[in-house]
Amino acid sequence: MSTAVPARPTPLQVDLARHIAEDIVAGRYAPGDHLSEEALAANHAVSRTPVRGALKLLAAQGLILHRPNSGYTVAAHGASALPAIEGAGPTQDELYRRLIGDRASRALPDTFTESDLLQRYPAPRSVLAKALLQLSADGLIEKRKGHGWQFAPSLENRDALNESYRFRMTVECAGLLEPTFRPDKEAVARMRAAHEALAARGDGSDISAAEFFNLNASFHEMLARFSGNRYILQAVQQQNQLRRLEEHRAFYHLAQYSSSSREHLQILAAIEDGDQEWAAQLMRQHLKSALQRS
Repeated sequence: MSTAVPARPTPLQVDLARHIAEDIVAGRYAPGDHLSEEALAANHAVSRTPVRGALKLLAAQGLILHRPNSGYTVAAHGASALPAIEGAGPTQDELYRRLIGDRASRALPDTFTESDLLQRYPAPRSVLAKALLQLSADGLIEKRKGHGWQFAPSLENRDALNESYRFRMTVECAGLLEPTFRPDKEAVARMRAAHEALAARGDGSDISAAEFFNLNASFHEMLARFSGNRYILQAVQQQNQLRRLEEHRAFYHLAQYSSSSREHLQILAAIEDGDQEWAAQLMRQHLKSALQRS
């Protein structure tokens, strides 16, 4: 098998190389571990060809070693920082984040077509198509009835974000104090387990913005449902939809999942203890802290 570095690595090869490198630096592979092309292809839902190219890129960086008839193994010296792995153009991950950032700064309009984006970003059509599918799966854009795409409704500026958090402090804290508040013990236990599992995943380098947001939104919606007040639940659901884009953008700038998860667990503990007053105070502080982090 040739170990020559691809002359022009594809965006997919670069993305895969970066993801594998993140796993190595995070300690998910130990020095000397064998890296199976087949297993990596299955884990990342791709064919073995781009995986092979990604492994060659990592071998050129000295992060992994290639031995004839043995394949690739993690280098014995390990790594303390991610290597710089560059491609000829933006990868799917890079384009995805750039589209989120440009929309959040309102550099992109409400509606657009693929042709509009191809003129603006130096990316292959295939990479753009995958980035758009990812944005759509995350609920950030949706197909227009006619032609092209449109961004989902979101909080438009800092004033709107401040107003949203103040509104949420009023509504969500009130929901915890409703006389009809009835927590589902099994649902609380499942939510606590999901947060503990997230916290156990080391530095969070393998946690996506979508995964973090969905768990965060589910937590707040669950408590609103416990309130027994349909209008509180509707208000929280609407706010979750509006904050989707801004929360995704913030995730890439701040490692906020750890603090947020810890605060959620404190609120769940208060609910399990039957102390709604303390849960409401914790919720108010949590939302204030979230606003500062954003």
